[in-house]
Amino acid sequence: MSSPSPSTQPDILQNDVILAAESITKVFPGTTALDGVYFNVYRGKVNVLVGENGAGKSTLMKILAGVELPTSGRLLMDGHEVTFRNTREASKAGVGIIYQELNLFPNLNIAENIFAGREITRIDVVDHGAQEKLARKILDRLEQPLSPRMLVSDLRMGQQQIVEIAKALSQNVRVLIMDEPTSALTAAETEALFQIIADLKAHGVAIVYISHKLEELLRIGDHITVLRDGKFAAEAPAADVDITWIIEKMVGRTVRTPSRAHGAVKHSGKELLRVQDLTLPREGKGFTLRRVSFSLYEGEILAIYGLMGAGRTELFECLMGLHTEATGEITLAGKVLRHAPIFDRIASGITLVPEDRQRLGLVQQLSVAQNIALASLRHYLRSFWISDREEHDAVTRMIKELAIKVRSPQQPITSLSGGNQQKVVVAKSLLTRPKVLLLDEPTRGIDVGAKAEIFQIINRLANEGLGILFVSSELPEVLAIPDRILVLSRGRVTGAFGHSEATEELLVRASSAHRQTDLLGVEETGIRDHLTPEMHN
Repeated sequence: MSSPSPSTQPDILQNDVILAAESITKVFPGTTALDGVYFNVYRGKVNVLVGENGAGKSTLMKILAGVELPTSGRLLMDGHEVTFRNTREASKAGVGIIYQELNLFPNLNIAENIFAGREITRIDVVDHGAQEKLARKILDRLEQPLSPRMLVSDLRMGQQQIVEIAKALSQNVRVLIMDEPTSALTAAETEALFQIIADLKAHGVAIVYISHKLEELLRIGDHITVLRDGKFAAEAPAADVDITWIIEKMVGRTVRTPSRAHGAVKHSGKELLRVQDLTLPREGKGFTLRRVSFSLYEGEILAIYGLMGAGRTELFECLMGLHTEATGEITLAGKVLRHAPIFDRIASGITLVPEDRQRLGLVQQLSVAQNIALASLRHYLRSFWISDREEHDAVTRMIKELAIKVRSPQQPITSLSGGNQQKVVVAKSLLTRPKVLLLDEPTRGIDVGAKAEIFQIINRLANEGLGILFVSSELPEVLAIPDRILVLSRGRVTGAFGHSEATEELLVRASSAHRQTDLLGVEETGIRDHLTPEMHN
């Protein structure tokens, strides 16, 4: 497909541009995050900004939103030069932002988070009733049946993302920056967000949209701007480009999803993990998981697919021993696991890479090396002391094996791109010497190149004999490399498919099987033939 070639500076149609970044450079100690970048934000359009992790997208957005000041260059709003020294000044000018990493107060409720820093008051007292009423209207607009009084700490990842979006919509914005807004949303929630975006466009609001889901960028985008290695690479109307063009401009090469020799793992192989009748009561009434049974074999990749609320994350939490109220039997390498603290599960050979790497996978105040070694310090304990040499050697080996891009193991974890932070979480898990590796949304919020690298790592680990369970909301990922796919719907196993027989239609049908009947009745969903014998029992 022919498309505009990148230039040093994009053409600017002044009447269409509400906000422009001109020759923006941002230098941090030891690194140049942005180098002479140009970016146009067209009014009433979806302005897509795309690039690999570390390309400078988030840094540029922080400059547009007043979080950071540029080292050089300038911002123009409505053709006039502006300086945003803080987020309050940017907000006053009509620039709002939804951050990729959630910026919420877990101890406050939804309404309090939406209006944090902009509280509605009456006689100098916060009017909680008025806040909850407005919050309810915004949530209804997003088609979310959440109570404004619910604590954020009680919300799942996708629901917290909805609160971030609601917080941004509560402001009178002219430019709304969305950094990975759909990374934790279900398909239905994503569709509702797209409807909101269309409504905002119709009212003249400019959307700056960042996502690693390239298909959705072309679906809703009007203009595409690509950054590579902190520099402007290209700009073009979305109608003139395709996914291949975007990837080539992003990475400078063709990226292919790693292939895998499926069918190599047979049921006669060595069973690593057996889960029998795992049941998790729901607080109040019902079940989060009900009679879930499956096996995982040595060297096998087993994907868990399901919609939000299907029980995928809770299944992993039960495997890690986080729910003492759960019943059923979990057997690892022939040994039945009893209820025990999480570190005992890790010592037994199960480890988890959580969905929320920032909050649950990393300690932000520590270095790369300290994060990698954190869960396996017992391996380097000699008498009363930790062997610094052995710990350093192990960390250095993991950085090399996983190709983590880092100047020094001692640099702050926050200085790494999202893809490299994810590799650090994987490295931390691997140093615990697991038999079974649990990956909960391992490619969430990382770019196409980093995704390919993560899949290469997963393939290699399986080939080395690890059993791998991974959860993904992305159907292309679920269909790409697993040997088998297990489908959950409302806490029940509603389908099990080998790689060769799985199709998108079958997975969607199985994930939508909401009948509250025993598994003996699943023939009504049309998928009984795909259940393994152990599921019929």
